[in-house]
Amino acid sequence: MKCNDRVFGLLMLVLAVAYGWGATQFPEPFGGGEAIGPETFPLLLAVVLALSSLYLIVKPDPGSKWPPMRTGLELLIAVVVLIAYVLLLQPLGFIITTTLAVGTLCWRMGAAPIRAYVTGLIAGIVVYFLFTIGLDLSLPLGVLSVLEGS
Repeated sequence: MKCNDRVFGLLMLVLAVAYGWGATQFPEPFGGGEAIGPETFPLLLAVVLALSSLYLIVKPDPGSKWPPMRTGLELLIAVVVLIAYVLLLQPLGFIITTTLAVGTLCWRMGAAPIRAYVTGLIAGIVVYFLFTIGLDLSLPLGVLSVLEGS
């Protein structure tokens, strides 16, 4: 069953390369290049993922087994939710998209639907204000931009 870890390691290595390449495509910051720019953290993550993937390929766990079909379905749902999150972030805005994504993932992990989406709403609002007020970074408001003052 060593093949499972090797297949997973190979898939993660492809992801690491794609993620690292994507990080190098960020535009140069205003004012010129810096030693630490917007691509630094994503590139660091890509390197860690690539090294971990290579470890799985070279030295797989001897007792690894494929996860049950239900686990694979839940992972697929999580990937679809994350892709939808990326696609809906600009049009719907950070708070609504985060509410839907976190709520759906919490619900899939066993929380009651109302509790899951309330958790998502609280997370979306708190993180939005932490980023916009605390870190002075702008996040898209999307459809909630009508609430913004002129």
